[in-house]
Amino acid sequence: MKVKHTHARELDKIDLKILKWLQKNGRIAMTELAEKVGLSTTPCTERVRRLERDGVIEGYYARLNPQAMGASLLVFVEIKLSAKSGNIFDAFRREIQNIPEILECHLVSGEYDYLIKARIPDMSMYRKLLGEILLQLPNANESRSYVVMEEVKETHMLALPE
Repeated sequence: MKVKHTHARELDKIDLKILKWLQKNGRIAMTELAEKVGLSTTPCTERVRRLERDGVIEGYYARLNPQAMGASLLVFVEIKLSAKSGNIFDAFRREIQNIPEILECHLVSGEYDYLIKARIPDMSMYRKLLGEILLQLPNANESRSYVVMEEVKETHMLALPE
């Protein structure tokens, strides 16, 4: 199966194998990656560079343990805005970028306008995040929160065709 990406170039089976292995271990040595996908090192390295240049691979990062970093509480917050217009959404987006505890923020359909994922140390920080920060954002009118009791699955790995 061939997959088209944003630059309309098709990803072949070898590209998909490379992506699968890099998602599992972004620090894998090129020699080992080449061996796993059935290429020699130079063509494998060239493919990885092309995938990076084409924007298929957006970057590499270290995944930190939230508990070890003092951010053991995971919360999801839905925010409803009092009014809806391009300017209001833009102002909200600008402000949300400046809150480091927020890991993700998505404009969503449904009763609420935004879904926010945040990692924080404890319930007192949650109260501060909600009352003093989130509900003070431009036109934030109402919220609904979900405190995570157990993290069943969390991954950044995309399902890729075989």
